[in-house]
Amino acid sequence: MTSIAERPANVATRIVPGHWEGDILKGARNKSAIGTLVERTTRLVILARMEGTDATSARQGFTKTLRHVPAALRKTLTYDRGKEMAEHEQLAQRLAIQIFFADPYSPWQRGTNENTNGLLRQYLPKGTDLSGYTQRELNAIAYRLNSRPRKCLDFATPLEVYAHLRHHSPGALGT
Repeated sequence: MTSIAERPANVATRIVPGHWEGDILKGARNKSAIGTLVERTTRLVILARMEGTDATSARQGFTKTLRHVPAALRKTLTYDRGKEMAEHEQLAQRLAIQIFFADPYSPWQRGTNENTNGLLRQYLPKGTDLSGYTQRELNAIAYRLNSRPRKCLDFATPLEVYAHLRHHSPGALGT
């Protein structure tokens, strides 16, 4: 398990895209979950359907969704120390991504993801059974968040910032 202290310093600057924060959002009675991923520069949200709340479900869900992100936008993933990330080494190997873990009881070290999870609760209230959501429905929820202007982005949307980066810095995105 690689500590957040070993994460490259440029991740904190939010200048270079490709650095993600991740978590799982648990549903009713902690029996269902959705994986949440947020890119630190663009605030782009990706949701991953998961079959359960265990490590295999997390690895499979994150692998399926992150596989569609260009390799140049999969540099690092910062996660908490939850047991659902026990298969992080396989995830890192399959996606060629470095995974770092926040310090225990330090949610502010993944503040973008914590904030995003709060926004997601507008669409997925606590106590909801999350197992019934399809990946298509999760993509629609992510689209709503990604189309929402953000003060931290000078009131641009994550999709606009992503498109701007893609258009003006193709090398940074691997295109």
